Amino acid sequence: MQWQELEDEIDRWIKAANVALRILFPSERRLCDRVFFGFSSAADLSFMEVCRGSTIQLLNFADAVAIGSRSPERLFKVLDVFETMRDLMVEFESVFSDQFCLVLRHEAVTIWKRLGEAVRGIFMELENLIRRDPAKAAVPGGGLHPITRYVMNYLRAACRSRQTLEQVFEESNGVPSKDSTLLTVQMSWIMELLESNLEVKSKVYKDPALSYVFLMNNGRYIVQKVRDGELGVLLGEDWIRKHNAKVKQYHMSYQRSSWNKMLGLLKVDNAAVGTNGFGKAMKEKLKEFNMQFDEVCKAHSTWVVFDEQLREELRISLAKLLLPAYGNFIGRFQNLADIGKNADRYIRYGVEDIEARVNELFKGTTTARK
Repeated sequence: MQWQELEDEIDRWIKAANVALRILFPSERRLCDRVFFGFSSAADLSFMEVCRGSTIQLLNFADAVAIGSRSPERLFKVLDVFETMRDLMVEFESVFSDQFCLVLRHEAVTIWKRLGEAVRGIFMELENLIRRDPAKAAVPGGGLHPITRYVMNYLRAACRSRQTLEQVFEESNGVPSKDSTLLTVQMSWIMELLESNLEVKSKVYKDPALSYVFLMNNGRYIVQKVRDGELGVLLGEDWIRKHNAKVKQYHMSYQRSSWNKMLGLLKVDNAAVGTNGFGKAMKEKLKEFNMQFDEVCKAHSTWVVFDEQLREELRISLAKLLLPAYGNFIGRFQNLADIGKNADRYIRYGVEDIEARVNELFKGTTTARK
């Protein structure tokens, strides 16, 4: 059966199971007790014969869901069936309490546990999906990778059933740590796999600076998705702080790999001031700076930083890094005796121009932002 058709069938099954276990079977139980009043064995046997076929049909459907595909998109409907079976366990115990129905009671418990195994199996398949996701094509502009968006939205949606998932994982044979539930351990492991996968994907970019932009984008998205939901409650504030620190480290690595060389060109050797050739050396430095600055701005303006706050943080930090050093260099350059009034021939950018170019960075393209 196609999954879409099966989803509809699951919705009908949930309604049928609730009506059967909460209304029809208890009514049949009362009727049998009344008809065979004083003959309890006959009442029990009659009830079992009347309800067994329908009960087996309901249980077989739940079992088919439990032993079906472990594809990640099936999680939410499998959880619906698991929760329905769990919530109806009291009714199974109450309605099928006699000796003739013992097999049905046991079968219901077995299938309920099998559904829990199916949920755990789906999470294992999600792990495999992350591991197998190829690292061939680079996301344009170092933007958000589809696997990041998929996994984070998937986990956020899954955590809406947090209590059920905690029950499912507690019923496994794992041993939680003192500070973590088994569900927390599972979620942490998936996050670790995702981060490792993204680290591998970042190597696809030839420019190290762009790889750090990619890691910044995806790292910030992950933290945002964790912070404002049940996933954040599971992983905890320490996890969020640690990963915010990672994003900042990617930020610093981006600056070092892109801009430190240019900053080196703006350093003025005070010991060399006044020596022969000092003015010529500064002219060469300025020429090299202008060339590198143009190249970097041209490239980085096509890169994307999707988060507005992160984009602004990057621009501000670059401005603080560049503007004082550039302003100092230009001031010294203009005061050189052998440059004098000819300084404007060599100065392509004023300090305000540098700031304006920095503010144009990371806008990217429409394709890169999606």
